[in-house]
Amino acid sequence: MRGALPLGTYRPGTTVWHRIPAGPKLGLVVLTSIVVVALRGPWPPVAALAGAVLLSAWARVPPGAVWRGLRPLLVVVAVLGGFQWWQRGWPVAVEVVATTLALVVVATTFTATTPMDRMLDAIVRGLRPFRRLGVDPEKVALAFSLMIGAIPAIFEIFRETREAAKARGLERSPRANLSPMAIRTVAHAYDTGAALHARGIGDD
Repeated sequence: MRGALPLGTYRPGTTVWHRIPAGPKLGLVVLTSIVVVALRGPWPPVAALAGAVLLSAWARVPPGAVWRGLRPLLVVVAVLGGFQWWQRGWPVAVEVVATTLALVVVATTFTATTPMDRMLDAIVRGLRPFRRLGVDPEKVALAFSLMIGAIPAIFEIFRETREAAKARGLERSPRANLSPMAIRTVAHAYDTGAALHARGIGDD
């Protein structure tokens, strides 16, 4: 996966999208995501996906890198789309697949053009008014940081699992691919939780 661009990989640049402050940019991403999810029918989500790709191009995120980073997700999206087609017909399948891909491309473009520290500062500032309702902005930001940081690790687990299955001649076996990947992903999450607990984070 050399050259891949998983979520969380920041690429410096001088585009207008790079220069937008993290807070307003995050607000635009959230608003766009809500609109995309609310769209119904097969063609509006397809148009949203095209818009997300244009946004990525405008931000000068290399298309080859985006493709290599998103490729592992296509298996899940294909299975999801096939199930929707079987259960509810092709229009719903197109709607679900296009919506999912549009959201992933927008999120990838956001994380590729926004430094992590500014991203977390924007989350903390945005959630600060909700502290009186019991929301801990710092913990939410920490959870977001862990989620973003885990994605490259999961991609690496996916790559290593596929290579191991291919070496055994089982690259087409769902069991040889999915079972080890699920076990290693759960182990990674457990190790992360243990590390946080050892530092006294989350005890309260």
